Amino acid sequence: MNIIFILYSFISVFLIEHNDFEKAEQLFQKEKFLEAKVLFENYLKSNPNHTKTLEYLGDIAGKEKNWDDAILYYKKIKIQFPKNANYLYKYGGALGMKAKESNKFKALGMIDEIEQSFLTAAKLDEKHIDSRWALVMLYIELPGIVGGSETKAQKYADELMNLSKVDGFLAKGHIDEYFKRYTKAEVNFKKAHEIGNSKTTFQRLFNLYKNKMKQPQKAEELRKKFESK
Repeated sequence: MNIIFILYSFISVFLIEHNDFEKAEQLFQKEKFLEAKVLFENYLKSNPNHTKTLEYLGDIAGKEKNWDDAILYYKKIKIQFPKNANYLYKYGGALGMKAKESNKFKALGMIDEIEQSFLTAAKLDEKHIDSRWALVMLYIELPGIVGGSETKAQKYADELMNLSKVDGFLAKGHIDEYFKRYTKAEVNFKKAHEIGNSKTTFQRLFNLYKNKMKQPQKAEELRKKFESK
């Protein structure tokens, strides 16, 4: 009887915990992040190395802009799975956001690890779009003295072009916009919008017209055309 009772108790606890995890996932999908966080944290107490729970908590921390916690959670899962491109990308991304909010001296000390996280992710997965976008943005924003380079950024924009024409044209347009080559940026954003015709492609071209090229008429014409579809 004692053995049966112990087994029954164990199974009951397992089912309750599993049910809490499923509830937390559902809350996360509904963007009820604070409620989901409570359940995930409770689940983690009994399952401290549960990869998916750590990832969810890292994602929630990121949405809360709590980069220290995000880094902690993502570091645990990238150590568990050092060849998982997405985990490395998320870890590098959290580090990058932390660096942006840090003083310049501290940020400089983080650059190598951020870069290596993205580079490794891109190398592990030849089709990983997000890591290539991260490298494009990293290399155009970094000063040349610490590794910034438009040539490097263009390399990963080219790789994006091979994976997704929309992302490729957006990346090239982003580089042109950053360096204030607005006419070239317009060409690339228009090509991206012609192919994708999405909210993202619309916004990049609309913002270029309105805020950078100071052409409100073009921006308005684009908006009316996009909203009529």
